[in-house]
Amino acid sequence: MFTGLIEQLASVAEIDKNSDGCTLTIADAAPILDDCHIGDSIAVNGACLTVTDFNKVERGWFTVWLANETLQRTDLGQLAIGDRVNLERAMGAHVRFGGHFVQAHVDTTATIIQRVPDGDSVRMTFELPEPSMERPTLLPYLIPKGYIAIDGASLTLTAVNDNQRTFSVMLIKHTLERITLGRKGVGDTVNIEVDMVGKYVHKSVVAALGGDGSSGLRELVEKVVEDVLRR
Repeated sequence: MFTGLIEQLASVAEIDKNSDGCTLTIADAAPILDDCHIGDSIAVNGACLTVTDFNKVERGWFTVWLANETLQRTDLGQLAIGDRVNLERAMGAHVRFGGHFVQAHVDTTATIIQRVPDGDSVRMTFELPEPSMERPTLLPYLIPKGYIAIDGASLTLTAVNDNQRTFSVMLIKHTLERITLGRKGVGDTVNIEVDMVGKYVHKSVVAALGGDGSSGLRELVEKVVEDVLRR
């Protein structure tokens, strides 16, 4: 479990791809490796990955393995040597919970379609892909002032447009300087994880209504109408 509060902005040092997946070596990670062990979880741009090797000296580096499922679900396969990445260690029991519940299980990617300065801050708008059987729409889980994790960073939604499949956030100067979004522009992709609490609420409501929700809702309405007509 993570909080979405990015601890370190690191860089990609090496990429080793083959048909089974990809090994990434992440450098400039020394500040988060003091308590690192093989097998620990570190979120890289919002994807929970397992440390397979590490070295704390100098700049500090660690390696992670990306299976093909991860490469298909995220934009990590598009990384190039020198690209910056957001890092966050798994949440400790002793820390303040300042973000929101982030699993670092990326749901999909989105595309930046607008970046507008607003004083020292920046307003950014993103477009979700067309929904499919494999990846149904995430829009039911997005609400203004709700949470979203973008490249692993916990952010607040400022606007949601269901018809255009878009949502927006505002980044203050402090945040822009400390996460990857400050370096991304229109056309770039980002990893998206919606609020897990919304997923559970949505599934519970659908289950309570029966089936996919539509049949149960119809039965509920018919019962109410029938009760009214009997009076």
